Amino acid sequence: MKLLVCGGAGFIGSNFARIRARDHGDEVVVLDKLTYAGRQENLADVEHSFLHGAIEDPDAVAGALDGVEAIVNFAAETHVDRSIAEPDAFVRTHALGTHTLLEAARASGVRYVQVSTDEVYGSIDEGTFTEASPLAPSSPYSATKAGADLLVSSYFHTYGMETLIVRGSNNYGPYQYPEKLIPLMVLNALHGDRLPVYGDGQQVRNWIHATDFARAIGQVLEHGMAGEVYNAGGPDECPNLEVVQRIIAATGAGEELIEYVTDRPGHDVRYSLSSAKVRALGWEPQVAFGEGLADTVAWYRDNEAWWAPVRSGDYRAYYERQYGRALS
Repeated sequence: MKLLVCGGAGFIGSNFARIRARDHGDEVVVLDKLTYAGRQENLADVEHSFLHGAIEDPDAVAGALDGVEAIVNFAAETHVDRSIAEPDAFVRTHALGTHTLLEAARASGVRYVQVSTDEVYGSIDEGTFTEASPLAPSSPYSATKAGADLLVSSYFHTYGMETLIVRGSNNYGPYQYPEKLIPLMVLNALHGDRLPVYGDGQQVRNWIHATDFARAIGQVLEHGMAGEVYNAGGPDECPNLEVVQRIIAATGAGEELIEYVTDRPGHDVRYSLSSAKVRALGWEPQVAFGEGLADTVAWYRDNEAWWAPVRSGDYRAYYERQYGRALS
């Protein structure tokens, strides 16, 4: 297929583009506006065409659609902390951007896949979310993602478009910007910096390796039923504090680096996704969390050329604002 991968220079999008170009022989066109977390270096080993532009720009989207058979939308503002501080960008990208893409897909008659998140369901104390669970987002990030999902569903019901939604649990792996838990802790541990843990660190997350999630999205793209939602959860659940302790062990750092900080406002306690529906399409997660975390730590240890420009740039000012202390 010829695919338009929106947000393909970001973390999950670049992993998806790599798998589709390498393993499936797809022709990949990447549209990305290269915000702080989007980097062309993420696509250095991916055969692709690149267009610089925003999904909320109709002209940029129209210019990327020539010959495209499907749109897969990864383009998003993704960090909950940033959505609490500056929600405007989240509304613009998730609401206006998704609308712009849907209108372009409707005019072109192409299949449309929206990449979403388990956070749209809110928190669950016991049991597991299914695709039938009600949406109860807790942050500006998850609320705008939920709004985008509802907009996508409306285009199926109203216009009969071939739309699909894939909601993933917490992704981790190579190329993830270090504002997120795992790369933040890995790089801080390697540098001897404090490891800021929200609250008591007992928030439970369902972890999925980015390559497993990318394969789930590909399975839905090829075999999913139009109008449907598919959850793709990882094989393991783990409290955040345990993740940090595993990273300490893998990096040789000391537990004295852990620093408990004021919890995030509205912080969800637990996420858990049932993946039975996407498994019925033939998908299975391949990377256990222990193995994937060890590989991820090794990747960051071995790829200073990738993260050094990030950690020495605007990220330092963001980190100091967020955690009240400077990086070493």
